[in-house]
Amino acid sequence: MHVQSIETAAASEALAAFTVEPKALADAAAFLAKRVVERRNATPILSHIHIAADLAGTITLTATDRDNFASVSLPAAVESLVGGKAVASFLQMDDFATRLVATVDNLARPAAPPRVWPVQPTPDRFTVLDDGTGRTVIDPDNALRYAPLVLLAETVNLRQAVGLYQRLYPLLQRRYEELGYPGRHFNDRVIAVIDHLLAAPEPVEPVAVVMPALNTPLPPPRPWVMYEFADPQLEALSAGQKILVRVGVVNARRLKARLAELRALLVAPAAPATPASS
Repeated sequence: MHVQSIETAAASEALAAFTVEPKALADAAAFLAKRVVERRNATPILSHIHIAADLAGTITLTATDRDNFASVSLPAAVESLVGGKAVASFLQMDDFATRLVATVDNLARPAAPPRVWPVQPTPDRFTVLDDGTGRTVIDPDNALRYAPLVLLAETVNLRQAVGLYQRLYPLLQRRYEELGYPGRHFNDRVIAVIDHLLAAPEPVEPVAVVMPALNTPLPPPRPWVMYEFADPQLEALSAGQKILVRVGVVNARRLKARLAELRALLVAPAAPATPASS
């Protein structure tokens, strides 16, 4: 077996071309498998393996480090989409792909831990006030805390965002399977979660909240994160739907409008190729 060329730089194609001879294809496949094993500890596993043969009798196997390429280029790609200032102010870029996948999945579940969010927690404290009838309600000014992030969501070019999502999808799919969903499609989960969020209720404001009973004589160190909705039906909502209630009805409607646009782009059929002019 004659190895014509090998390129092994990270985040680039690892190419091995073999001249056909007895058992060449089997030997080439074995060689590629060996490269996968060798590189597993250094870079993400090779993927998108392609085998091609030409009439001259040359068989080419190409395996591209798509995971590594995505992890290297992802911060720059996100910055080109939203801008460097927005990345620094709003996003958590360390292991961004895992954060994004985990949070999307969690939004339709009872809890979405902030420690794995792809966005920074909203600054300042969640604020409440007494409505004059003895009820504790969400302060209407609390919605102002979320305005910058809502504005960012409204200014992002959604077509470019979907293009980036499609480029990164192999990586996102693998991260989703690593969460414990082998054989299931992350894009199906994305659509289902968007539909779930669009169905979030829009209760009459102000929304009443209560502080749960604590089995300790000591005051909680961060009581503003412990409030629950007084309405049991609201308290039974998913983490994502609760967020939409907390941000206020105006912000929620603005976010839902963007989610609806995003969904339409994600399910739209691919545009047919433009025929070449004669």
